[in-house]
Amino acid sequence: MTRRRNTRLESLLAELGYTHQALADEVNRLAAEESGEPTNCTDRHVRRWISGQVRCPWPRHLRLLERVLGCGPQDMGFLPRTEAPTRATSQAGTGSTTGDAGSQDSLSTLHPLQRRTFIAGALAATLGTDQTPQLGRLGMSDVDRARATVGRLDAHFNGLGGGALVDVAADYLQRLQRALNQCTCSERVERAMTRAMADVAACAGWSAHDCGDSFRARQFRNEALQAALLSRDPVAVTRAWSDLAAHAKLAGRPAEAARINKAALGERHLRAEPLLASLLHARLADCLARTGDTHGMGRHLTAATRAHDRADPSVTPGWLAFFTPAELSGLGAIAHRSAGRYAHAEQHAQQALDLLDAGFSRNRTFYLTLLAEIQSAQGEHAQAAATVAKARAGLVSGRRIGDRLERVVAVGTMKNKGGPT
Repeated sequence: MTRRRNTRLESLLAELGYTHQALADEVNRLAAEESGEPTNCTDRHVRRWISGQVRCPWPRHLRLLERVLGCGPQDMGFLPRTEAPTRATSQAGTGSTTGDAGSQDSLSTLHPLQRRTFIAGALAATLGTDQTPQLGRLGMSDVDRARATVGRLDAHFNGLGGGALVDVAADYLQRLQRALNQCTCSERVERAMTRAMADVAACAGWSAHDCGDSFRARQFRNEALQAALLSRDPVAVTRAWSDLAAHAKLAGRPAEAARINKAALGERHLRAEPLLASLLHARLADCLARTGDTHGMGRHLTAATRAHDRADPSVTPGWLAFFTPAELSGLGAIAHRSAGRYAHAEQHAQQALDLLDAGFSRNRTFYLTLLAEIQSAQGEHAQAAATVAKARAGLVSGRRIGDRLERVVAVGTMKNKGGPT
């Protein structure tokens, strides 16, 4: 039989925030909890399920998967092991499970609020944000645990975007705040935990941005700046200012955003932070393009490239892991588009997609969306429609991207009907 990729399972894992290894670990944990006997589930098993190499897991794995993911085999995209329909298959179609009394509801049958709460709860457990001390004395081990959790939050955002992550990050930020308010600690630990709070708030801000919630995004970014100032960490402060500049630009205030980025670039510590300096130059270039200063745009794009070339990739902070040569090309595409240089913008956007690592699903969807918009602006509506289809095939959640894709489709539809563009 022809192999068919299990896109249902793949999409479900993306919604719940499970990596292949994390899902395998959860299956093994439940097995140990139930019977004390290992199932030896690995990420290789999960990859084979998703690729379609295995149409249906072994019964012991399947039963545990039903518990982890909260739905029946058919809702997970699995096919029966034989061609002929079976009683188990029929039950799966109604959401029932074999070997268990009763039935389990599919995620798709839940009310949207229940679904979001369920997904956020599962994601919090996966990322470890629910493991924060609320009493006693905080030590550097707690700081290390918080830093590791922040790394997982950033990695999830880079891979899959906002969606349910905004609620998880917001809850974790409150947990860290309560820990500092209710626990005792040294000044060193307090500053380190406050820096972690700044990083979590920054992640929450971008997640809210992905969801199209501008009000919450600004709230989180203000909290990030406050925490960064309290931590007295210059890099955290610069990051917070840069994110507020991005917020101002997206709110239609590019001149304000340019002033913030210019002020941040004047900080002396950036001499030792070429990657951060490169990001600021690239973002400033777009702000200047939006104010009509194309000469300044070009100057800062060149400065961004030079600074990026000086950076040492082996010492890249976790939150800057997204800022690869692909992202630099993408920011160039954004600036050229703002300047109305669509041919240059299309070239840079395509280069960004060519260079982008497979793990950055969010950014791939973002730049496919940007490319579709650029193609549409040039009247290339058939190409734009094909690019929209690629973007929609991604597993990234976020209302803003969906709205932008709908606008591209609407323009193409009007053009095909002979209406104004």
